[in-house]
Amino acid sequence: MTNYIIITVILAGVALALFYWFRHQRLLRERAQLMRDAIRHRDFSFRLPTRGLLFGEKALQEALNDLGSETQKLLARGEVESWQKLTRILTHEIMNAAAPIQSISQAYLSSPDIDGSPFKEGIRAIHDTSKGLTAFIDNYRKLTCLEEPVLTDITLRSFAQNLASFYPQLHWVIDIPADLIIRADENLLRQVFINLIKNAIEAEAKTIGLAPSPLPLWGSASISQKREATAAMRHSPKGGAGRGLYFSNDGHAIPPSVAQEIFVPFFSTKQRGTGIGLSLSRQILMTMGMTLRLSDSPLPDYNVTFVIEQN
Repeated sequence: MTNYIIITVILAGVALALFYWFRHQRLLRERAQLMRDAIRHRDFSFRLPTRGLLFGEKALQEALNDLGSETQKLLARGEVESWQKLTRILTHEIMNAAAPIQSISQAYLSSPDIDGSPFKEGIRAIHDTSKGLTAFIDNYRKLTCLEEPVLTDITLRSFAQNLASFYPQLHWVIDIPADLIIRADENLLRQVFINLIKNAIEAEAKTIGLAPSPLPLWGSASISQKREATAAMRHSPKGGAGRGLYFSNDGHAIPPSVAQEIFVPFFSTKQRGTGIGLSLSRQILMTMGMTLRLSDSPLPDYNVTFVIEQN
């Protein structure tokens, strides 16, 4: 009888160990599928939790998380540098073509032989069009001629509250610790915030939310994992600096088909949009050692969340 009990306990222990082993392997397989889906969709911002992993698996997952984050930053930087080179070439060539047209047409308009002739209005149209084109291209030169940042310590909450006072039509939810300080160029950072606010207003947003981000969001994670990240953000120490900043709004959601293009210079879905705001904002932040990306998972109560992170 005693031997029977011992054998039963051993078999039960083996069965339980096999159950947990298979369960653990299934969870690892699901985790690998999440990362595979994220990479397939070029979403390298995934950061899966390490809770419940063995020490070796935990170290591997942390390395993969860091690798995904670094890959995202390298891709963003490569895109920015490519667009900067292309923009520099295009603006140079267009300016070379437009400047003589503007100069020659201006000379003809100043000639007494043209004044009162039937050619004057046509020459004026040529002059005004070339002048407008020159001003248009000159505006886009900002993408390749950014000023060098002068970094200072900025109290982020006071900075945000001051900026919010210029937009009283919006409801602001500023959940930023009073002692959270970042090092940035105040004027350049203000320009980034203004661009994001302008986009939100154009998307008919009524509320802007700002909160520190101790954990990046990931687009392919499960609902429980997303909740875990959100809970970590909400219960992080109030004095902690976090990993960055969530900039959210409740305007129209950005469709997935558009989300891949929003940082491409000159791309805009708005009838009167220039397509320069988000691209310029990302470049400005890169000069200060930061990155800007769109989260695939907006924070609760919002439709759009941008993430500003320190490199």
